[in-house]
Amino acid sequence: MIRRTITWAAPGLLLAGLLATPPASKAAETPDSEQVSKLLSQAKTMAFELKEDAVTMESFTRMNVSMETHAVAINQIKDHINALTRQTAKLKEARNDGSPWQQTAIDRITPYLDELGGYTYAVIEHINGEVRHTPGEYKDYLEANADYATDLAAMIGDFVDFGKSKDRMQHLADKLEIPKR
Repeated sequence: MIRRTITWAAPGLLLAGLLATPPASKAAETPDSEQVSKLLSQAKTMAFELKEDAVTMESFTRMNVSMETHAVAINQIKDHINALTRQTAKLKEARNDGSPWQQTAIDRITPYLDELGGYTYAVIEHINGEVRHTPGEYKDYLEANADYATDLAAMIGDFVDFGKSKDRMQHLADKLEIPKR
């Protein structure tokens, strides 16, 4: 009895899934934008530079490094964040030309930059003596910067890799003359 229910339910579910699926998805309709891909690739490079400097600065918490060295490092990080913010503005301008995955990538960058900006500002305040954070809080800000920068670089890198893989797959499909759905 149970077997028959499953046997009848499976084709019904398959048919319902086929009827609910639109004939052509929006992803297939909207091609990738070369401009957005190029801007994302540049953002990837910028994010990896930011990550390297943030991780290096976080390592200062385990060394005897002068506050002047901290100041130089945080200024580099601030410059990277500002450059990436300008790059993100270019991406937002081109967003509507992008495919759905490109638009998603653009939308996900800003929250990371907002967090990085906040933690970087707290570090700058501490170094400038405007606000005195405890050593533990200061270390937490440096760790948060390193973590967010690492996650941002990985996320942008994954989106860029996805785009390249998608392009390679399409190139192979065209080469093999695989019909499009």
